[in-house]
Amino acid sequence: MTSWAGRTAVEIATAVRAKRATPREVVAEHLARIERLDGRVGAFRAVRAEAALAEADEVGARGDLAELPLAGVPVAVKDNIAVRGESVLVGSAATPDTPAGADHLTVARLRAAGAVVVGVTHVPELCVFGTTEGVHGTARNPWDPARSAGGSSGGSAAAVAAGLVPLALGNDGMGSLRIPAAKCGLVTIKPGHGVVPAGIGEGDWFGLAENGPLATTVEDARLMLAVLADGGPPRRADSGTLRIAASLRSPLAGVTVSRPYTDAVREAAGLLMKAGHQVRRADPSYPASLGLTALAHWTAGTAVEARGLDRRRLARRTRVHATVGRPFARTAATGEGRGALRARLEPFFAEYDVLLTPALARRSPKAGPWHERGWLRNIVANTAYSPFTPPWNLTGWPAMAVPVGTLPSGAPCAVQLVGRPGSEAALLELAERIEALRPWRRTAPLD
Repeated sequence: MTSWAGRTAVEIATAVRAKRATPREVVAEHLARIERLDGRVGAFRAVRAEAALAEADEVGARGDLAELPLAGVPVAVKDNIAVRGESVLVGSAATPDTPAGADHLTVARLRAAGAVVVGVTHVPELCVFGTTEGVHGTARNPWDPARSAGGSSGGSAAAVAAGLVPLALGNDGMGSLRIPAAKCGLVTIKPGHGVVPAGIGEGDWFGLAENGPLATTVEDARLMLAVLADGGPPRRADSGTLRIAASLRSPLAGVTVSRPYTDAVREAAGLLMKAGHQVRRADPSYPASLGLTALAHWTAGTAVEARGLDRRRLARRTRVHATVGRPFARTAATGEGRGALRARLEPFFAEYDVLLTPALARRSPKAGPWHERGWLRNIVANTAYSPFTPPWNLTGWPAMAVPVGTLPSGAPCAVQLVGRPGSEAALLELAERIEALRPWRRTAPLD
C-alpha cells in the first residue's frame, strides 16, 4: 500500500489526477498522522476530520478532477484566515467564537484547485509575536520540540514540517511566514504587495501583511503561490546571470548574528556562484530609524486589531503592545515611513537584483508560556532572533526563506532572499538552484 503522508503536494495531486489514489485515501492518512503526532507538535487548534473527509469525497467526484492542480492535497490554514464553518479566533480568548460564513478568497482558491482543508492552526494572540503560544495551545518546532516553532504562522509551519500536511497557508506582517519557515526547515515566500489577496484581519496591518505558502519543496511553494495568485506570478524565470548581494549585517543596530546563520549565507553564496550568478559582499543602507519605524507599525497594527475587543480577555503583553501602538496608528496609515524606506533602498536594488541575508540571527526561544511573560521580555526575545524580516514588509517587496545548513542541535538553518517588486519568479528560481545543489531533509524525524 502506497503511503501518502510525507509526499509532496505535486506527487499527491499527480497521483489523484491519474486515479492512482483517491482524495479520501490521502486525506484519511493525513488525519491519522495528525491524530498520532500532533500532541507532540501542537500545530492544530481545530481538526476538521469529518468535514475534510466529506470534502475529499466531493473533490473525488468532480468532473474536472484531471485538471485540478491541487487535486486531493490536504492543506492547513492559519487561524486568522476565514474557513467556512470554522471560527477565526486569532489565538485569543477575546475574539468571538462564531463560525465564518464564507471562505477567505485565498481559501476559496485553494478549494477550487482541489485542495482539502483539514484544520486550522495555532497562532499567538492577534498574530503579534514571533513565537506561537497562548490560551489555545503552543506550537513546537518538530525538529527541536523544546523550541518554539516561531511565529506567527507557527502552527502552520509545524504542521508541514511534521508531515501532517504537505502545504499550509499562512501570512507575514513582520516575518510571520519566514520566521517559522526558517525554524522548521521549510520553503516560503512572502509575495510582493498585490500578488496574492490579503484582507487579513482588522486593518490589514496597513498593507504590510501578505498571505503565502509554506511547503517542503520549491516546486510545491511555486505551485501553491500560483494557485493563490489565481494563475498570476510566479512563472518559471529565465533570468540569466543575476547580481546578488550577500549581507551579514543586521538591519537593526546592536543585534549580532550567530555563526550558523552567517555560515548559511556563505554556503548559499557559494552555491549561487556555482550556479553561474555574480555574488558580492554588500550591505543595504539601512536607516538608523528602521527599528523605530518597524516598532511603530508593528504596535500600531495591533492597536487597530484590538479595537472592539474586550481588553480584559487579552493577554497582558498584547494589551501593552496595543497601548504602545495607539499613538502611531494615524502616522502608520499614511505610509510615509514606508515610502521613505523604499526610496532609501531602491538605489541598492538598482545595483543588485537580489539580496541574500541570514533568515534569522539565532535559534528561536524555548517553547513556553511567552504569553504570560512581560511585554519588554517578548520584544527583546523577538528582536534578538529575527531582525532581518521586517524591512521587506515595510517596503512591500517579495522575500523568501530557504533551508540552508543546520544548527548545532541538528535543527534546520536558513537564508533569506529578497528582490525588487515583481521578482517572485526569479527568487523561486534561485531557491530551486540551492535546493538542487544542496537538497534538505523535508520533514522532521518524528516516527
